[in-house]
Amino acid sequence: MINRLKENEKAAFEELVALHKNSVINTCYRFLLNQEDAEDISQEVFIEIYQSISSFRGDAKLSTWIYRITVTKCLDEIKKRNRKKRISSLGKLLHIDTIIPWIAGDSMPDKALQEEERFREISTVLNTLPENQRVAFTLSKIEGFTNKEIAEIMNTTTIAVESLIHRAKKKTAEELTTILKNKDT
Repeated sequence: MINRLKENEKAAFEELVALHKNSVINTCYRFLLNQEDAEDISQEVFIEIYQSISSFRGDAKLSTWIYRITVTKCLDEIKKRNRKKRISSLGKLLHIDTIIPWIAGDSMPDKALQEEERFREISTVLNTLPENQRVAFTLSKIEGFTNKEIAEIMNTTTIAVESLIHRAKKKTAEELTTILKNKDT
């Protein structure tokens, strides 16, 4: 497939997009917390792949290279955003209309609402992590990559990835414990 891509074969690129589209969008969504932004950035990822496939050396797997581009594009987008826009994106994620009946006293929140709230709290905590910890933690715990694959994506060592994930786990555990304690009071 790589040779076909390097020869600018349209069918090969369509196959590549079909194979990786969902995982690229999902990765973008986990970083950007907004479906539209995730779709926009995923298009940029595939444009970058198309434009730079000739420079792909094969040092890593093609999927690792694609994730490296995806993570880089997501981080670039996050850097462009100001704090206000990030809060706005989280607001879109909340789907306020789903809790209005509950606030009015009509019914208790259902399981989906409780899961949504948990996801929001976890996302908020993840956004407090330093960028490199958040990237390593997201790729490990949410995307399911191995430490070796994460090291390739982040262009660092496996030991550095282990350290980043350990620090991220420690900080998120502390933050989530604080949130839970505040809910109980």
